[in-house]
Amino acid sequence: MDIHWFESLESTQSYLIEELKASRLQAPVCVGALSQTMGKGSRGNSWIGKEGNLFISVAIARAQLPDDLKLESSSIYFAFLMKELLGTFGSKVWLKWPNDFYLKDKKIGGVITNLMGNTLICGIGINLVSAPEYFEKIDITVSTYDLTKSYSELFKKLPAWKQIFSNYKIEFENSRDFFIHSSNEKIALTQAVLCEDGSLECNGQRIYSLR
Repeated sequence: MDIHWFESLESTQSYLIEELKASRLQAPVCVGALSQTMGKGSRGNSWIGKEGNLFISVAIARAQLPDDLKLESSSIYFAFLMKELLGTFGSKVWLKWPNDFYLKDKKIGGVITNLMGNTLICGIGINLVSAPEYFEKIDITVSTYDLTKSYSELFKKLPAWKQIFSNYKIEFENSRDFFIHSSNEKIALTQAVLCEDGSLECNGQRIYSLR
């Protein structure tokens, strides 16, 4: 996977989408920046950070994804790949359903996915060296480019969703002390049931990750 690296971008995801639409870049490809000024986060929030934190976006064709991976599960899938990679560097990071990286009870980053035609675009932001108030930075020392290069190598042979899910469903227990937002509603995960497609059953309703 080619990596295109920049000193600064408004948003790695916006830039990647624009370049794909103009056919100047083609999947599989990764775009990274040392800093970004107008990054996109969950539920329309921004994800803006200082130099040294991780800001990358990856594009991959749907045909290259595992056959058993549903699009609704893609945020969990690509976030858990990164979580496991960070673990090989010694981090104790865990994944809160469906797409947030946590250390203990503090968020350190997240994943957002979008579909553009037959191309899936995955944006990842992680606080590696600094964090805003109420957030945390990661518990290891790793350079943004080294982490990006290691992550891009995983795309040479992506594991099946079934393999990722079997590991994630154990870690999901850490999410039970938290809440999620669905349709502007705050929902406790205490009694949530994690389904095999990555969705949740909460209070009689089925909730999918839509980001």
